[in-house]
Amino acid sequence: MLQYQSLSGRKKTLNCRGRLVNLEGGAVMGILNTTPDSFFDGGHFIDRDSQLKQVEKMLKEGALFIDIGGYSSRPGAEDISEDEELKRVIPAIEAIGKNFPEALLSIDTFRSGVAQKALESGVHIVNDISGGTGDKNMLATVAAFNASYIIMHMQGSPKTMQVEPHYEDVAKEVIKFLDTKMKEASAAGISDVVLDPGFGFGKNLEQNFELLNKLHLLSMLGQPVMVGVSRKSMINKVLHTKPENALNGTTIVNTMAVIQGCDILRVHDVKEAMQVFKLVNTLKNSQQKI
Repeated sequence: MLQYQSLSGRKKTLNCRGRLVNLEGGAVMGILNTTPDSFFDGGHFIDRDSQLKQVEKMLKEGALFIDIGGYSSRPGAEDISEDEELKRVIPAIEAIGKNFPEALLSIDTFRSGVAQKALESGVHIVNDISGGTGDKNMLATVAAFNASYIIMHMQGSPKTMQVEPHYEDVAKEVIKFLDTKMKEASAAGISDVVLDPGFGFGKNLEQNFELLNKLHLLSMLGQPVMVGVSRKSMINKVLHTKPENALNGTTIVNTMAVIQGCDILRVHDVKEAMQVFKLVNTLKNSQQKI
């Protein structure tokens, strides 16, 4: 019988600069890439009108968070300057904050300079794919604004991460990294963190699925867990499809993650992710009555 992973004792709230969010039942983070070259939606949301329309759509479908990124982290992506990243994200953040003041905004960056400008512009969360390893000033910046911090595991950099990634035990090494960075964040004065194992970031197909199979082990760290597998190659390689045809596969893998206790799904497709939580929560409630 399919069993929902019970993870009692784990933190289920997030203080986003004074706004307390309850993660019981799960939450969805909608992706807004302001980049011209992201692997799925690159170039779709580079003008203000399309950005606002997409945010409105995601919020109506149930997204609690909007994650705004201006630096493509697809495998092999080229580096861009901090100035270019700022030009992409800050006007978008300001426009979204003005038009949707109820939205909880996240900035997807590993640069403390970008994080600071974004926080000054009103974002509530910093989503750092480097987990604090990309910029020594990041932790202090997040702490200064009392923002929530998403710590992700990545082996290498976006440009090199898929060049023969190696682990002795991928789940053990990811958990050890997240534990270390979580403690560093706490020591820096960050009180609210979310842990992201980093599917697709320096992991091959086998390693991604081994990590997915052991996702419930992240519960030992006691913090909310976020998963971002939306339309990624770990799905496309198995199903022999392309990102534009990977919604069904994404939903299936998201369901596997939520059954193992994932609290936040970071996705391109909000409606379907909300349905995952609704169905898995129904399963969970039915088992509690047995």
